[in-house]
Amino acid sequence: MRFLTAGESHGQCLTTIIEGLPAGLPIDIDGINEELARRQLGYGRGGRMQIEKDKVEILSGVRFGRTLGSPVTLAISNRDWANWTDRMAVSGLPNGTPVTAPRPGHADLTGVLKYDREDVRDILERASARETASRVAVGAVAKQLLAAVGGKVTSHVINIGGVAIQGIRPDFASIVRRRGKSDLGCIDAKAEERMRAAIDAAKEQGDSLGGTVEVLADSILPGLGSYVHWDRRLDTRLAAAMMSIPAIKGVEFGAGFAYAALPGSKAHDEIYYDPGNGYCRSTNLAGGIEGGMSNGETIVMRAVMKPIPTLMKPLQSVDIASHLPISASTERSDVCAVPAAAVVGEAMTAIILGQAILEKFSSDCMNDLVAAVEQYKSRLSLA
Repeated sequence: MRFLTAGESHGQCLTTIIEGLPAGLPIDIDGINEELARRQLGYGRGGRMQIEKDKVEILSGVRFGRTLGSPVTLAISNRDWANWTDRMAVSGLPNGTPVTAPRPGHADLTGVLKYDREDVRDILERASARETASRVAVGAVAKQLLAAVGGKVTSHVINIGGVAIQGIRPDFASIVRRRGKSDLGCIDAKAEERMRAAIDAAKEQGDSLGGTVEVLADSILPGLGSYVHWDRRLDTRLAAAMMSIPAIKGVEFGAGFAYAALPGSKAHDEIYYDPGNGYCRSTNLAGGIEGGMSNGETIVMRAVMKPIPTLMKPLQSVDIASHLPISASTERSDVCAVPAAAVVGEAMTAIILGQAILEKFSSDCMNDLVAAVEQYKSRLSLA
């Protein structure tokens, strides 16, 4: 399974083609739209979220609610396109004032140099995190694939602007229960209050905030991924997928960087055998992955998001037309998009796990896929 996205932030639409889905997978359009709506929520989001009400349109590959085995095409219209038809026109002469003040921390300047452009808008439109709406739609389909074989993915926010949850290590079920009650996707109500205050203060100062999200994948079969080649390791692929999300600057699994302070005797998950459930571990410091493979425990992954580089009180920059000092350009943006990053992280995790499932149990149709998974579970005494 692979996918390709296209589209600009203020273009006509975002388009995605997914190839390699087995035939017969039920597709819940409402489920996709629910995930798209989750990406748009969150305290600290900007005005664009009041304009766009993302809805997916399926253009190919699905008939009567089930995949056909052919490429699936998804489209998400940009409602704001109506206000940008002249400035983002496909043909004709350039219209509108060029953007020449690149933002520190953004793709602006490096993109202009790489692609030899004179208007930063040629770069920022595609580099925008608006593209992640496409990935969330793909991730929603991948979640539906995982659900067909028993897997599930969720996330929560554990830190915004240095305000972190305290003394809570929530399980999968408690995160899901809390998810609809928090506009920051935070399990700790007291920490959430302080996070909201930090976002308010940053907005008042024309600043922005980053944070840390945690993504969990539960009921994942052991043996996804492989140790035999570096690029087949599951943690390699998950980390790369998370790092592909705009503004993500670091990823860890399980104990992660805390391993640096642990002796080996306290760093690993001891193994037990339960005649009814097979092999198990009483702890999960490894975060569900050992030797580049899922081990059957919950996959636990954290990612840190830097503050958004678009600031209402912009930093110093250089005009690419005159080479003179100038304040960086401003675009309509968010003060904090950490909760949205968590949703995108879920999507990318589901996509990688879905790919791993289809690689291990290669099947052209869902009936064969489910049968292969059940046979594997039976061999491992997990059925």
